[in-house]
Amino acid sequence: MIRENIRNFCIIAHIDHGKSTLADRFLELTHTVEKHTVDQILDDMDLERERGITIKAHPVRMNYELNGKKYILNLIDTPGHVDFSYEVSRSIASCEGAILLVDATQGIEAQTLSNLYIALDYDLEIIPVINKIDLPAANVERRRHELANLLGVFDEEVLATSAKEGIGIEEILAEVIEKVPPPSSEIKETRALIFDSQYNQYRGVVVHIRLFDGSLERGDEILLHSTNKKYQIEDIGYFSLKMEPCKKLEFGEVGYIIAGIKGVREAKVGDTITLAANPAKIALPDFKNPKPMVFSGIYPLDGVDYNNLRDALAKFQLNDTSLVYQPENSAILGFGFRCGFLGMLHLEIFKERINREYDIPIISTTPSVEFKIKLDNDKEVLIDNPSQMPDEATIHYIEEPIMTCEILVPSEYIGNIMQLAQERRGIQKDLEYIDEDRVSIKYEFPLIEILFDFYDKLKSVSRGYASFDYEYKEHRRADVVKVDILVNGDRVDSMSFITHRDKAYSWGKSITEELSNIIHRHLFKIAIQAAIGGKIIARSTINALRKNVTAKCYGGDITRKRKLLEKQKKGKKRMKEIGQVSIPQEAFLAVLKADRS
Repeated sequence: MIRENIRNFCIIAHIDHGKSTLADRFLELTHTVEKHTVDQILDDMDLERERGITIKAHPVRMNYELNGKKYILNLIDTPGHVDFSYEVSRSIASCEGAILLVDATQGIEAQTLSNLYIALDYDLEIIPVINKIDLPAANVERRRHELANLLGVFDEEVLATSAKEGIGIEEILAEVIEKVPPPSSEIKETRALIFDSQYNQYRGVVVHIRLFDGSLERGDEILLHSTNKKYQIEDIGYFSLKMEPCKKLEFGEVGYIIAGIKGVREAKVGDTITLAANPAKIALPDFKNPKPMVFSGIYPLDGVDYNNLRDALAKFQLNDTSLVYQPENSAILGFGFRCGFLGMLHLEIFKERINREYDIPIISTTPSVEFKIKLDNDKEVLIDNPSQMPDEATIHYIEEPIMTCEILVPSEYIGNIMQLAQERRGIQKDLEYIDEDRVSIKYEFPLIEILFDFYDKLKSVSRGYASFDYEYKEHRRADVVKVDILVNGDRVDSMSFITHRDKAYSWGKSITEELSNIIHRHLFKIAIQAAIGGKIIARSTINALRKNVTAKCYGGDITRKRKLLEKQKKGKKRMKEIGQVSIPQEAFLAVLKADRS
């Protein structure tokens, strides 16, 4: 294939703007698949299809003929949720162009801008496209004007399509061929970028590559730049709907290699592959490693599943290098693992996949974030688990993670957004009108404040119109405290949490009330308390189940009844001292659902 006839491009957009549906139409138009065989073809996980979201980036090669010329189009479908933005940056680095897709009913949203800025950083050719023009609520001309203003182009340059109905698909591919530049090479030595990898239990690691310079073929001995390890290529090919073997990949092409690599960590995403015989001296630019932002304890419901869970985590990590974990144990939940995730959706997807793919019922503890603690002896420690909090007397100060956030919302809801931001300790940094009706508000929020129900509240106060994007900025000093939950005087370490001192009472009270509704009544009174150190800040009480011991007394002296009641009271007091409170699994879910406003 002539290199001038190769085009590498991706589709970037906010979540649910129709990326996967547009990819389906491309596959049909290029005869890669038959028409309407199945929707969301590239989303191969059941979970992706059920939720209507893309979790992993999916590459595919399409053959297309235009004006008598044959072209190879390498498409990478990308996720749209902020938790998976690192997947988007990896895809963008492997392309020369990007289709910026915007929903005609929703307009430009937060993740649209975020993905656009990543693409511009990599100097990609941007092709603006408006999708869902067939919907009754579509405002095509207005969205076209918005996109043209954003990119500094004429309104006529913004294409309009309906991926669902197949309208305007040919025009988009023609625009991709015309505007996206063909790949070009800078040096003679072979250089390939690893943009993804997956583990196959029979063949080892399948490495997804984009060749920037030179060529690779079956039998070549390759060198990984970061580890200096050498491997021999056993199989090489490209991605159609499935992996298609070929003899050789030339520069500019996207494909895969299998070289007997045993672990995904040996083939680090962002690493450069070169030929061992004639290695390239300069590596390709690396990616930023995704940094876990949310940490949670993951425990098997049944203790006998611990070893199965450990094996499942090891296998899961082979295909998801952003997951980190280490063993931990809890007095209540037994042995489990402390896991780090990119965000709450990542955690939710992980729990669902462990349950479905490995058939292990699990429970997770209250999610937390990573705090920096400066001790009086000038030592600095990082903690992501409330149980690791040092003694308060030894702490000089604590720093919490701060996120730079952008909220896009219709101007009529500005007041509601500002009120919500004030409740969540947000600091407003900028307010800018995108057009006459939509506004972009930039805030700095503590991560702990936007972790749980912030997105739901944001949608609620804006009637579903607000969109939200965030990224880590820094750690900043804050007055945060550890709140312990005590059940019958015993500390339940899995329910402890760290929060700002001003929020400690309301969060603690909400959790104790939730738990008092979940934990079953016992034969003795149970106190559920929230405490900061030795100080109780909130309490709820579960009254005892009480047998009517005076039922057999038909009359007579009152002292007889008092004697029976006194005897019952002594028995309950003794039972409280030796009795154990059984905490049901739903109690840990109740902690997550507690109102944190």
